[in-house]
Amino acid sequence: MGRAFEYRKARKLKRWGNMSRTFTRIGKEITIAAKAGGPDPDTNPRLRALMQNAKAANMPKDTVERAIKKATEKDASDYKEIVYEGYGPFGIAIVVEAATDNNTRTVANVRSYFNKHGGNLGTQGSLAFMFDHKSVFKIKPKDGMSLEDLEFELIDYGVDEVEADEEEVVLYGAFEDYSTIQKYLEENGYEIISSEFERIPHDLKEVTEEQRAQLEKLLDKFEEDEDVQNVFHNMKED
Repeated sequence: MGRAFEYRKARKLKRWGNMSRTFTRIGKEITIAAKAGGPDPDTNPRLRALMQNAKAANMPKDTVERAIKKATEKDASDYKEIVYEGYGPFGIAIVVEAATDNNTRTVANVRSYFNKHGGNLGTQGSLAFMFDHKSVFKIKPKDGMSLEDLEFELIDYGVDEVEADEEEVVLYGAFEDYSTIQKYLEENGYEIISSEFERIPHDLKEVTEEQRAQLEKLLDKFEEDEDVQNVFHNMKED
């Protein structure tokens, strides 16, 4: 198994436990995508992909429709996507992705979580060198398809890692190749189950159980914040 796959799987098992939190996160992404590219998924590839994510998460159809409608409402919140970077205790690197209509509020909250739990907020871009920013697609395998053949087929479109995951196949590519990969998969009859962006750490740091407990308290504070969409770190999972 590849490094990206193992890291992502451990992280997903923890994050997808809270469905209401997942629905809020996807709903906000849908609103942002619909506002940026229009409410029609046929002409908005990013919205189309997010609607697939919503389906994979068993998000109710009316919740998806509400999120799209919200983008066209006159008094809709104007969400901005912002990345915060800093160190938690014991030198663990943490990247927090937020979608907020009030950056002053969000940055104050993020800074306070770092400070109260023995960490500190850094400058934007300061930890970028420690993570690979990846496009991640989950697709249904075609009959008789081998992973090796699939990887060879997709390498020219930006895919650099392919892994089998139960009844699905997970593809990894560079962040900037997202639309190229999506277009190729759609045009060549692959069923996309879900797609998203992940920050995969280059190296994972070992921590003691006591240190992990302290770090988990900080990570939980981020996850509980309504403005926070994703949290990535380089702590080795159990």
